[in-house]
Amino acid sequence: MNAKLPEIFGLDRLETPIGTALLVTDAEGALRALDWEDFEPRMRQLLRRQYGSVVLNAAKAPRDTLSALKRYFKGDLAALNAIKWRVAGTPFQQKVWHALPNIPAGTTMSYGALALKLDAPNAMRAVGHANGANPISVVLPCHRLIGSNGSLVKYGGGLARKRWLLQHEGVAI
Repeated sequence: MNAKLPEIFGLDRLETPIGTALLVTDAEGALRALDWEDFEPRMRQLLRRQYGSVVLNAAKAPRDTLSALKRYFKGDLAALNAIKWRVAGTPFQQKVWHALPNIPAGTTMSYGALALKLDAPNAMRAVGHANGANPISVVLPCHRLIGSNGSLVKYGGGLARKRWLLQHEGVAI
């Protein structure tokens, strides 16, 4: 029998203006997940869906990652670009997740507009599902996706956090 060994990641916490962030990193220091302490079960479920069995051991996140996140929350919106990250997931999910950092801070985009950018004009719902399964909140800025009518729609960390993140980035809500 060829049982797959569990993925082993480090888990750290970072206090932010909108709650305690959970940071999951791999042995090479790449960020694999960023979610909120009050949504830890959701984060663990997303990790299981992507990696199967997962073990999270208490470990400090890389200094560069922590520094970049602290700078972002203090107003240096470009600091997120310095964070090394890695995701698993379906090819379409990865396509969506890799597109999210290309939405500039201070702007929003509808799910339909992102589907068009990905050459999948009828995939609005699929973009929404992939966005909802994004394991790396903030860094892969799923909060920048909104409804076609300008509504905030959903956010895995709660709409209050989504509103705060967008306002922090200069979006008028």
